Amino acid sequence: MTVNEPLDAYSKIVVGVAEQLTPKVASLRVPRRAPGRGTGESLGSAVGFLLTNAHVVGQATSGTAAFWDGTSVPFQVVGADPLSDLAVLRATGDTPEPAVLGEADELKVGQLVVAVGNPLGLAGSVTAGVVSALGRSMPAGQHGLIEDVIQTDAALNPGNSGGALADSRARVVGINTAVAGVGLGLAVPVNATTRRIMSALMREGRVRRAYLGLVVAPAPVAPAWRPRLGGRHTGLRVASVVTGGPADRAGLRPGDLLLTAGGHEVATAQDLQRLMFADAIGRPLAITVMRNGALVDVIAEPSELVAA
Repeated sequence: MTVNEPLDAYSKIVVGVAEQLTPKVASLRVPRRAPGRGTGESLGSAVGFLLTNAHVVGQATSGTAAFWDGTSVPFQVVGADPLSDLAVLRATGDTPEPAVLGEADELKVGQLVVAVGNPLGLAGSVTAGVVSALGRSMPAGQHGLIEDVIQTDAALNPGNSGGALADSRARVVGINTAVAGVGLGLAVPVNATTRRIMSALMREGRVRRAYLGLVVAPAPVAPAWRPRLGGRHTGLRVASVVTGGPADRAGLRPGDLLLTAGGHEVATAQDLQRLMFADAIGRPLAITVMRNGALVDVIAEPSELVAA
């Protein structure tokens, strides 16, 4: 084995991902009007069937997508979802074959990832790094929190937003969304929940969500209760309950430890989030919590979340 062999193997992976994805990641130009500043443009990236960030398109309904081979096509915004920071665009004209979507839920901390986008208006830029952390949260403007975000040290800059975060097989596992600091980039995961969001945007142009009116965080199950609960170690601690909301009306309280909802175990925010789509609105949802050392069952009826 020579000293250069590990670097050569690393380089081959990154080069392979770049060759496969660079032609498929578009550079976006989105017209934008700022109060008191006239008109301008928002720059960003998009991948696959023109999947990008909601904050890249903002309130715009159209723009232009340019590809590495010189192709430039107009696009229309099919739908945007600020709560996941995802948007779907429809291009008019010939575009490259879409990228293959991977599965972010299979990622491991320390795994190699490659970011492909158009930072600072520089088309076809590639950076590489590792998955630094999983399950992060990030603000979604006035809309709350985006849960289950991927943290990476692959260098991201303005304009990377909406570009691809890929694994070593060039499968898109995240959509780059934010630069949180030097060596700290964030990406919306591609998983079952976000696939459902993409499908809703493509069908209806929006995502209808159910609302319980809870703020929760993972918390341990008391050791004495673990055998009775099948050995599970984690639930969701209720930090606060919105007065008059569905959870409040159902009798949930701060300090309760959520164990199941709708017959499904809930141990992460994503577990609860994936239940809060249109088919849950107005329907009874059975919830089991631990309260003061006892199991308590309640029935909540989620309402529809209305964007501010």
